[in-house]
Amino acid sequence: MKGAAASTHATAHLRRLALDLGPLALFFGAFKLFGFFVATGIFMAAMIVSLGLGYMTEKRLSPMAAVTAILVLVFGSLTILLKSEVFLKIKPTILYSFFAALLLGGLAFNRLFIKYIFEQAFDLSDRGWRTLTWRWGAFFVFLAALNEVVWRNTSTDFWVTFKVAGVLPLTFLFALLQTPFVLKHQQEQESPKADA
Repeated sequence: MKGAAASTHATAHLRRLALDLGPLALFFGAFKLFGFFVATGIFMAAMIVSLGLGYMTEKRLSPMAAVTAILVLVFGSLTILLKSEVFLKIKPTILYSFFAALLLGGLAFNRLFIKYIFEQAFDLSDRGWRTLTWRWGAFFVFLAALNEVVWRNTSTDFWVTFKVAGVLPLTFLFALLQTPFVLKHQQEQESPKADA
């Protein structure tokens, strides 16, 4: 039974990953084939489809996916209407800054918003959630600053490639580096049960 539950859990994670990364992959491919503005329109449409499929399969809207979709639609529309690449290029800066402000600002009010993102994946002590919040908050600040440096100092082609081949591996690497910390704090919380 545990094996079936683990398999279902893994399938759900893979589906969420595909829904999150699919629109970005389509944007990258469309940019190479049709250019920035057509790719932006395809990106916007893909985000709407991804959000709808996510809701149909999970019976809820992922908060991060919903915020991302809203920003893509707003800044994508401005990009197309005003024929300016700048709007879509600053979207990641605003998105990462928003997530950083939400996580780090939440700490000031003793709110651990990161729980809503990861609580289905693992269960930590409050101290563990708090430390993880600081780490992810700082990482989002870093990503926002990095996006600003890249889009302001490189070509559009480089920036698009950076979004796929730079930000995604960095995010996966950062998440992977948190694994020892997460396992340690899960074990701390579960250890009293083992002694009982």
